[in-house]
Amino acid sequence: MDQNPKGDWLFEITPKNQFFRLHLKEVWQYRDLLMLFVKRDIITLYKQTILGPLWYLIQPIFTSVIFTIIFNNVAGIKTGTIPPFLFNLASITAWNYFSVCLTSTSDTFKANAGLFGKVYFPRIIMPLSIVISNLLKFGLQMLILISFYIYYVASGFNISPNGTVFFFPIVVILMGLLGLGLGMIISSLVTKYRDLTFLVTFGIQLLMYVSAVNYPLELIKAKMPAFSWVVEWNPMAYIIETTRFMILDFGSFSLVGFTYTVVFTVVIFFLGLLVFNKAERSFIDTV
Repeated sequence: MDQNPKGDWLFEITPKNQFFRLHLKEVWQYRDLLMLFVKRDIITLYKQTILGPLWYLIQPIFTSVIFTIIFNNVAGIKTGTIPPFLFNLASITAWNYFSVCLTSTSDTFKANAGLFGKVYFPRIIMPLSIVISNLLKFGLQMLILISFYIYYVASGFNISPNGTVFFFPIVVILMGLLGLGLGMIISSLVTKYRDLTFLVTFGIQLLMYVSAVNYPLELIKAKMPAFSWVVEWNPMAYIIETTRFMILDFGSFSLVGFTYTVVFTVVIFFLGLLVFNKAERSFIDTV
C-alpha cells in the first residue's frame, strides 16, 4: 500500500554541487582525521631511512654552500655585512617550505585515488595535512639556521634580527597557503592532464631563480631594470626578501609588495579550494 500518495519524500539525497561550497566546517568536524594524516606523514617520512630527519638538515646546508661558492664567490653577488652562507641559508629555508608544499600537494588526487574511491572525507584534508606535517621539516631547518646564526654572532659578525621578526609566523602562513593554493589548482588539472606533473618538477626549479632566493631583490632592479618586473610580480620574491629582512635585518621591506603578496595568496588559496572541491566530484572517472 502506498503510504505517500502525493509522492513527497521525507528525505532526498543529492550530490553537493554548489560551486562555492568550501567544506571548511567539515574540515573542523574531521580534525581528528587531519591529525591522523599529519602523524602518518611524519612517521612514514623517516621510516626505513638511515639518517632519518638528518636528510632535511643536510640538504639546506649543502645547497647554501654551493650557492655561496657559485653566486657569491664566482658571480660576486654582495650581501653587505651578512655572511653569504647565512644569507643563502635563510633564503633556502623559506623557499624549501614553499616548494615542498607545492610539489607534494600538486599530486593529491593521483596519489590518493585508491583511498578517495573507498571512503568519504573532505578531500581538502589530504593536502592540508601535507602542509602541516611539513612544518616539522621547516622547524628542523630553522634550528639549523639559528645555530649558524649564533655561531656567526659569536664569531664577531654584526648581525641582529629586525624588530619585525615577531611577525615572521605570518610569513610562514603565507608560504604554506600559497603552496597549498597553487598545489590544489595543479592537482585538479593533473586529473585530466598527467604531464603537468613533469611540468611542476621543472617549473619549480625555474621559479626559484625568479624568486630572489640567491640574490637581493634590489640587485635585480639595479642591474636588469627592463626585466625586473618578472621578479617584482612574483609574490614569493617578497616573501623571501621579507624573511631576510626580518631575520637578518638585510634588504628592504615593501609594504606595497607585502600587501600584494597577502592579497595574491588569499585569492589563490580560495580559488584553489573552489577548483579542488569541483574536481573531487568527478576526478575518479579520469584518474
